[in-house]
Amino acid sequence: MESISLREIADYLHTDAPLEAEITAVSTDTRALPAGCLFLALRGKKFDGHDFVQQAIAGGAVAAVTDTPIEDCPCLVVADTGQALLDIASLYRSKFDIPVIGITGSVGKTTTKELTACVIGKHCPTLRTEANLNNEIGMPKTLLGLTKEHGAAVLEMGMNHFGEISRMSRSAKPTIAIITNIGFSHVEHLGSQEGILQAKLEMLEGMAADAPLITSADDRLLAPLKETLSRPVYTFSVEGNSADVWAEDIKEENGVTTFTVCTGEKRLLAVLPAVGAHNVKNALAAYLAGVLIGMPDQEILCGLAEYRPSGNRQNILEKNGQTVIADCYNASPDSMRAALGVLGDLPCAGKRIAVLGDMLELGAMSEKLHAEVGKMAAAANIDMLFCYGKEAETIAAHAGTAHEIFTTCDAQALITKLRETAQEGDAVLFKASHGMHLETVMEAVYGKL
Repeated sequence: MESISLREIADYLHTDAPLEAEITAVSTDTRALPAGCLFLALRGKKFDGHDFVQQAIAGGAVAAVTDTPIEDCPCLVVADTGQALLDIASLYRSKFDIPVIGITGSVGKTTTKELTACVIGKHCPTLRTEANLNNEIGMPKTLLGLTKEHGAAVLEMGMNHFGEISRMSRSAKPTIAIITNIGFSHVEHLGSQEGILQAKLEMLEGMAADAPLITSADDRLLAPLKETLSRPVYTFSVEGNSADVWAEDIKEENGVTTFTVCTGEKRLLAVLPAVGAHNVKNALAAYLAGVLIGMPDQEILCGLAEYRPSGNRQNILEKNGQTVIADCYNASPDSMRAALGVLGDLPCAGKRIAVLGDMLELGAMSEKLHAEVGKMAAAANIDMLFCYGKEAETIAAHAGTAHEIFTTCDAQALITKLRETAQEGDAVLFKASHGMHLETVMEAVYGKL
């Protein structure tokens, strides 16, 4: 973070500065108080940062942002400290005249963020959202990491309620937005796919009227935006729909996908170290982002080729002579379909085993959507289906009799069955919502991944 005066922050927050000082960091954690730090006291479900303000000041914080005065502590008193964090990030972001790409969507936003950062990182030093810091606390903290060395920022924005992306967008003021797709994630809180679309479109609220949107021509809810929005809308497709950029000749081999990027009369060969048509879509979104900031094609293609899957997001590994697809960070019907497709297309000398767990936060639609996944599994090119969790019992009930099916709610029973069943040459997919903690099952079977 570059230096900013405490008084400038106080003026922006419409409060009084308790002293004159320069701020070079903002922290919400008393365990991380660098020199020149402003401590921001957040109220959470399990903690209240106001209880630690005196400790923060004693530990070297210059001042604190609070919603009530704290005895013997220099405080900037505001109505809502969570909003103050977003406002401070907004003030700080306004000091940088750089491309800021905001990314959201029901599925694929983290992969699209990584691909876009890989692409733009070939052009200039690029700040990106790390890990899962894509909420109203993580996003502004990321933004406050901008320095004069950065030439761009790529920010992921997630949500599960209305208003969250609006507040983040107004803070970050993206110059380009990407909406990957509209699925069923968080439908429990948003009511319908149309509600999810409304929440995702909040990204536009912090953008200039002429700032472009990149989105999918293959999504029935997003495709019409090219005609209905007054701002520039650029589209991508892998399904042969009319779009500004599309993919042809998609081929997968040894965990690498090659495809032709088509735009107008131009044809470009792209290499992507990931598999699945859904990842080609994510790569096309990143390609368009590179084009919009003025990058040459070969620089963009080099960025795509340097992408590497990380963590438990469709990371393909070799363990005990088996191919393991670790894809258990989140789950929805769309991502289940994509993961089953990847497993079905994977070269495999032995059995293809799908381990599918519960999809969470689907509310009243949960049974219907788990049933849909069961039908997908019935039609998939797999040999065995392991269903883990109470909701996943519905997957099993609708998966037919084409595959051998094992169902359990007990993690140890699943571990034991996998150890007995999976052999050298097999391919095993692990797919569930993060709250099911399938990664612990994988580690019990295969060791540290």
